[in-house]
Amino acid sequence: MSNESPYRDDSGKRPSTDPPHVLRAEPAVSRPSFDDIFKLLSEKRRRYAIHHLSATPEGVATLSDLVEQVAAWETETSTGDVPDDYQRRVEASLHHTHLPKLDDANIIDYDARSESVRYWGQPVLEEYAEHVAAMELPER
Repeated sequence: MSNESPYRDDSGKRPSTDPPHVLRAEPAVSRPSFDDIFKLLSEKRRRYAIHHLSATPEGVATLSDLVEQVAAWETETSTGDVPDDYQRRVEASLHHTHLPKLDDANIIDYDARSESVRYWGQPVLEEYAEHVAAMELPER
């Protein structure tokens, strides 16, 4: 029998038994709807983040690694050539908007305190993201 509470909070989610700064060890149970997938993929930064995370070992990355790669793709330069002010804007956007949206959709687990991101893998989302990546990401 699970120790997890069957009761949900006001947002409809079950309260976590883990402290907020701990990444979960297992993926979320639910799969996003097609509407949610298309909403998530409607923003280029989220597509870039998903693409980068799906290519990392075990789907784990730091916020700074994610920022560097997303900023490089957006500016079509190498990671070392992105201006600092642009990287700060990308970091703020990912931290305050895009990663929380992906976290709320149970696509990732984002721990803002340790600045670590874990991607759980969503085959349907990856399929659509891969189609778009082939058209919009620079050749590697």
